[in-house]
Amino acid sequence: MNFDKGVLCDFETASRMEWIEANGLGGYASSTVSGAHSRKYHGLLVAAITPPVGRTILLSKLDETIVMAHSDESGLPVRYELSANQYPGVVHPAGYRYIEEFSRDLFPEFYYNCDGIRLKKTIAVVHGENTTLILYEVLDAPSPITLELLPLASARDFHHLSYANDKIGKHFLFEDGIFRTVNYPGGTELFISVPGANFKEEQTWYYNFEYLAELERGLNFREDLYSHGKFSIRLKKGEKRGIILSTIDPEGRSALKLFAQEKKRKEKLTKSYSKSSQLARLALAADQFVVRRGNLVTVIAGYHWFADWGRDTMIGVTGLCLETKRFAEARQILQHFAAYVSDGMLPNRFPDSGEQPEYNTIDASLWFFHAIHNYYRYTKDISFLKSVLPVLEGIMSSHYNGTRYNIKVDASDELLSGGLDKIQLTWMDAKVGDWVVTPRRGKVVEINALWYNALRSMQAFCALLGKEKRSKAYAIKAGRVHESFNRLFWNETAGYLYDYIDGNYCCDDLRPNQIYALSLPYPLLAGARAKSVLSVVTENLLTPRGLRSLNERNPQYKAHYTGDIFKRDGSYHQGTVWSFLLGPYIDASFYVNNEEAREPASLLIKSFLNHLDEAGVGSVSEIFEGAYPHAPKGCIAQAWGVGEVLRVILQYKLVISEKVKK
Repeated sequence: MNFDKGVLCDFETASRMEWIEANGLGGYASSTVSGAHSRKYHGLLVAAITPPVGRTILLSKLDETIVMAHSDESGLPVRYELSANQYPGVVHPAGYRYIEEFSRDLFPEFYYNCDGIRLKKTIAVVHGENTTLILYEVLDAPSPITLELLPLASARDFHHLSYANDKIGKHFLFEDGIFRTVNYPGGTELFISVPGANFKEEQTWYYNFEYLAELERGLNFREDLYSHGKFSIRLKKGEKRGIILSTIDPEGRSALKLFAQEKKRKEKLTKSYSKSSQLARLALAADQFVVRRGNLVTVIAGYHWFADWGRDTMIGVTGLCLETKRFAEARQILQHFAAYVSDGMLPNRFPDSGEQPEYNTIDASLWFFHAIHNYYRYTKDISFLKSVLPVLEGIMSSHYNGTRYNIKVDASDELLSGGLDKIQLTWMDAKVGDWVVTPRRGKVVEINALWYNALRSMQAFCALLGKEKRSKAYAIKAGRVHESFNRLFWNETAGYLYDYIDGNYCCDDLRPNQIYALSLPYPLLAGARAKSVLSVVTENLLTPRGLRSLNERNPQYKAHYTGDIFKRDGSYHQGTVWSFLLGPYIDASFYVNNEEAREPASLLIKSFLNHLDEAGVGSVSEIFEGAYPHAPKGCIAQAWGVGEVLRVILQYKLVISEKVKK
């Protein structure tokens, strides 16, 4: 994965290509290929203070300048400023012009060429701690150079912005190459280790950095950053120097040794995929989402701004952990969420500030059954199944007795219903103020496909554990769901399934949710009906980047995802394309067409993988615009997108070896 100067010299293009290195705690380092931040979420040391949340941008940037020993015509030393920053009306400095190559193999690597001085910069994070490493290597230089490093700090919550103020800490220590400071009272201490460096104090604010991605999102987009001064180090050709940015005192630690350990860890992750660079890239992308929460493991739903979400985790865990044989972590993820079951419900999400989890979801608990079904299928871990069965039985009881948000089984048809005014419960959960964009109350198509699969899974689990009477009871209930679903959800006129049924109202919006009636382990449709649903979805919703959330002919369809939060959330599920839906679509294709699905599925995924070079370099974006050319939007790295694409490639052994041109 390499980008040459032809791409990198275009600032707008290079600034839309982002990279991220996540540390297994929820923290990360991230920016754009140009070197200029385009988001308030970008930073070199974004620390998860209370993993995986409490994310704080302790160090935003480290601007670099090469200073030569000789002078120019004016008698001043020759300087090459390698960094780039967007200010109102100007990019300064314009160091992106010196980048001759950007590579994203195991790590982001920048290659600079300044009139024959060639410098390589590699950025890495240390897994399991809030530590970023920056390695500089002088590949070529006619004489020794001085590398100046200007640290720019914001020391803020990553959702906010910083502005010049008198409260920032002016005190710091610099001894034996280690700089340390606490920018605000009660804040987290920042350490910067620059071996062999001098430090010159120059305390000042730098004003009006602009983050154009935030401007496009209709949000505040200007920020001021603070610096205590400037490091300088002398380097010559062939020399390497490693910088440590950390919340941990780096005394006695070597950036080069830490980097070697992280490189070895990543090589181990990709060893099984040595014959496929695309699979190796997806395996590295998958690793970014698997993080610690306390003593267990969870899944970050997406970078930069999501924390761990129940639904996203249960959908993504098969591809992220089971197909990649990370079985112990998969078990810990399931144990983690099992501990938070409340009134038969899994958390929808864990807030960023560590508050109690939110439970406004009707499907996370149902996806939990699916994830456990897959976990057992991959591991045959009967002891875990036995330990979690009481939790599953409790979820079932709560759904029959009734739980939050009117979620309850309708005794007349055994279908699951739920919903309240002004509450969003399904994955189509956009809400602005009191406006729920797609309320989808009542009996929802994918919810009941999941409900049927939960009942069938319980039938199988009870049989495996010798509870035959319970198994037969679940089989009877599942049979009733099957009959009711086919009788009530089938839209004979249109040849596809209603999206939801609310009393006497049957919503015939053409959406991708019905694909789950074909894609899950226990399908609800067969024969002509299954073929018709797949055909309608393929013809009306399929794009090279995934499935549209609404067909183009619907009056509510939105072709583009732009503007402020009201406009963006108003289009979030009204036509945008979702990458993770490629997974169930390919499942459904194999269910209906068997081996005839292999070639078109391979071609679809092979084409999709061009996207890995498009936005979050090496990862899968959350959404894409409904209209061609389906520009990537939303998060640059989404767990269920990566997980589902990786899963179907491995599960169905899809052929992706050749790269398709865009």
